Amino acid sequence: MEELLSKHRKEQKDLQGKITQKKKSATKKTRKGVNDECERMQQQLSEKHKTEIAHVNGDPVEGLEDLNLEDEQRDEEPNEDKPPQKQAPPTEPNPEPTVTPNGKKPNRQKARLARRAAEQEAASAAAAEEAKTQVNYRGNEQEVMDAVFKKLNLKEVEITPDGHCLYSAIAKQLDESGLGLRPDPSRIILQPSTQSRIDTVASPQHDGYRAVRAVTADFITEHKGDFEAFMEEPIDSYTRKIKLTAEWGGQLELQAIARAYGVEINVVQSDGRMEKIESGDGDSLDEGEKDKRIIWLAYYKFSYSLGCHYNLLKKC
Repeated sequence: MEELLSKHRKEQKDLQGKITQKKKSATKKTRKGVNDECERMQQQLSEKHKTEIAHVNGDPVEGLEDLNLEDEQRDEEPNEDKPPQKQAPPTEPNPEPTVTPNGKKPNRQKARLARRAAEQEAASAAAAEEAKTQVNYRGNEQEVMDAVFKKLNLKEVEITPDGHCLYSAIAKQLDESGLGLRPDPSRIILQPSTQSRIDTVASPQHDGYRAVRAVTADFITEHKGDFEAFMEEPIDSYTRKIKLTAEWGGQLELQAIARAYGVEINVVQSDGRMEKIESGDGDSLDEGEKDKRIIWLAYYKFSYSLGCHYNLLKKC
């Protein structure tokens, strides 16, 4: 029984964590549905615990609550202030059990279980109240972003949150704009390994990030004087991570991409601000070419479980 109760306590603790997380993530529109779902989850777990305890004790399932372990321990521990009770001789008959007014023997275990269930309900209510007072960063962030998208007439395209999101979003837009994954040779001298990566991309929509990563690493290496002072590690190991791992991209990588491909990158921030990263040669282009070379990204801080994330944005 103790093993089962320990399992029940862990399941209850895990459920409370899930309930708190769900309520943190709820928006004004989804809060009622989330609260209903949390109540159903709590009720289902309580019913499951009742059934398992009843099965172990050999009692009927109906009417059972959860077990109050503290009461059970108090029943089992001897009272040092009282002398030990003498056991009746085995030949004597057992005394008649105390009966309730309706003629049935009181069930102490059910009483304990009822108290335990009440404690669980109180804990659930406390968790719900705590969730109400916490800031819903995810919901607030999405509301702000949606307002900016509407104002700028932008449509969001989801990118897989796998560490390559920045490069995948860039690759998709380079391909759709007709610029392609191979930058102008006058902007950057590509290493043979980078040229090979570009040539072997199966689809810019799926593995184009490989080419953009390699171009970014080559550009930083070729212009290390512009980037090295902002790095916390040697440039060789830094660019190796860009090219060969799923290391996240950030400000330095955006600067290198903009200059390598000659594009302007507009990043909508999670607080509603927009950051513009320019290639440095926009004055030499006509308006049509400028529009073609604008890339839009959405940058999230709280909405994805793996951390910061970039999605692609398109003009509606």
